[in-house]
Amino acid sequence: MCGIIGVYSKDTVPVSKKLFYGLNSLQHRGQESAGITVSDGEQIKRHRAMGLVMDVFKSEEDLSSLQGNLGIGHVRYSTSGGVSELNIQPLIGFVKDESIAISHNGNLVNYHVLRSRLEEEGMMFQTKIDTEVILYLIARYYSGDIVSAIQRTMDRIEGAYSVILQLKDRIVAFRDPYGFRPLVLGQDGEDYIVSSENAAVEIIGGSMLRNVAPGEIVVIDEGGVHSYFYEKKAPRKNCVFEYVYFARNDANLDDVNAYNFRRRCGEILWEEKPLDVDLVIPVPDSGIPSAIGFAQASGIPFGEGLVKNRYMGRTFIKPTQKERDMAVKLKLNPLVEVVEGKRIVLLDDSIVRGTTSKNLIQRLRDAGAKEVHMRITSPPVKYSCYYGIDTPNRNNLIAAHHSVEEMEEIIGADSLAFISLEGLAKAGKKDLDQFCTACFSGDYPVDPTLI
Repeated sequence: MCGIIGVYSKDTVPVSKKLFYGLNSLQHRGQESAGITVSDGEQIKRHRAMGLVMDVFKSEEDLSSLQGNLGIGHVRYSTSGGVSELNIQPLIGFVKDESIAISHNGNLVNYHVLRSRLEEEGMMFQTKIDTEVILYLIARYYSGDIVSAIQRTMDRIEGAYSVILQLKDRIVAFRDPYGFRPLVLGQDGEDYIVSSENAAVEIIGGSMLRNVAPGEIVVIDEGGVHSYFYEKKAPRKNCVFEYVYFARNDANLDDVNAYNFRRRCGEILWEEKPLDVDLVIPVPDSGIPSAIGFAQASGIPFGEGLVKNRYMGRTFIKPTQKERDMAVKLKLNPLVEVVEGKRIVLLDDSIVRGTTSKNLIQRLRDAGAKEVHMRITSPPVKYSCYYGIDTPNRNNLIAAHHSVEEMEEIIGADSLAFISLEGLAKAGKKDLDQFCTACFSGDYPVDPTLI
């Protein structure tokens, strides 16, 4: 998972600050590195580094050096390629006297096959990420018509991709035919913004126009917005985990609001798996709307039993397990005065590895909780994701090898229950087949064996 943004302005006012503020609003999508490229109509300039957006752009000079009326940005959470300064996006390539920068969110399942073929043809790579393969293919097919080059590239690549390209005089965004990863289009006066989520559009003063459609190619230039489509159709498969966990609560992605989705999940989970307790407690932040829904549906009081350190990032997207364990302790601390002597139900969005849940339950017991039950507003994560979520190995997934009863014992809960797949669809107010649920069901829309 990554966050991407592009801004095109008809004015000569630099867009670097808009990109900076937009990237800050997407920080939850990646905390490893950040970068911005801009164009003044003649050349592309870039600034990028490891760290959070605020750390990468520490001074006014970092932004003032990026003069240009169009640009793109990226925050990275590594799934393929690993952690390295070489992999920081946006990447820049050069072809036929044209500079092209690229920001990508997603994961190609046939990346290794394509890379091996390109290497056999004499290509030398500068990174270890699939984004560079997309850039190379576009460069190969580009002869002045960027839309045609993208369409031919889409013939070759398989998997999840929402991409924003920057040429010297225009921005081009495109999305895979399944629509795995989100991409929205917004407007601020005569400025246009393309982003992973609508928050980035709204933070910089714009308003959301619409979602970029699956398979759509959007070109933004001095003539406005132009829409083209990849001719091969595919069934819509929006990643349901975006709504379960990754997206901000205020995200409106493909006609589903993340907050309302999570709140409805809590309501539905109460209907499916009720219990008798004294207090409903969320695991902040993505567990809060679900806990509100659970409390409202059940009539059980809502309480803040875990105090969050607001300066900590998201523990799931820490690169190593040791870092995740330490981050949980630093991030969440039980509130003894709330939980002591109480039978509580803990609402969380998912259980992936199980270590966070086990840690929290034990700490709540140490704080005096009489009973600790868990309710999870997603089904058990049993299968690896090959489309951009960091679960590449089933050995890391507790639900892949244990029943719910066994998981209950491992994490130390008095009871454990998950929402059903049908419940998720009900919360999203869509047919289940419009979502990608591969991490829960093993039903992969794109063959992962291509990897």
